[in-house]
Amino acid sequence: MHSIHLTTFVKAPTARVFDLCRNSSVLKKALEGRKESISAGAAGILLKAGDTITISARHFGKTRMVTTRIIDLDIPEKFVEEQMKGDLKSFRHEHYFKEVENGTLVIDLVEMEEPRDFVGGLLGRFFMKKYVETILNKRNALVKLYAETDKWRTVME
Repeated sequence: MHSIHLTTFVKAPTARVFDLCRNSSVLKKALEGRKESISAGAAGILLKAGDTITISARHFGKTRMVTTRIIDLDIPEKFVEEQMKGDLKSFRHEHYFKEVENGTLVIDLVEMEEPRDFVGGLLGRFFMKKYVETILNKRNALVKLYAETDKWRTVME
């Protein structure tokens, strides 16, 4: 089992930051230039309770997929996504948003277990945590860039 805890400060209103973090267009942009893509997704741009999103990636000669569902949504304080199907044994990502004096703290808590197959499990031990942290850091950097400038309007309006 791997755990990730990231905290990112964004100098913008909590509601804007919350919506950018559940915006499927921002997630697509965070995956650009990587081996991942969104192969199925939410009905709208903003993910809501019950929505699913499937991300596929080609690693180590195999296409790997994970489908998560938004299982809890408390606007604008938190949302939780859990793996519904995929190569991982388990995946849970809790997103928390805390209003502070000059902006918003974004707190990402992730719990996950390696892929189910032998090769995936072996490689996952050495690779998985850093891989997910990299994606989250890129997404958080995009959210920060968009939220702190007028760029948020390009994906929200």
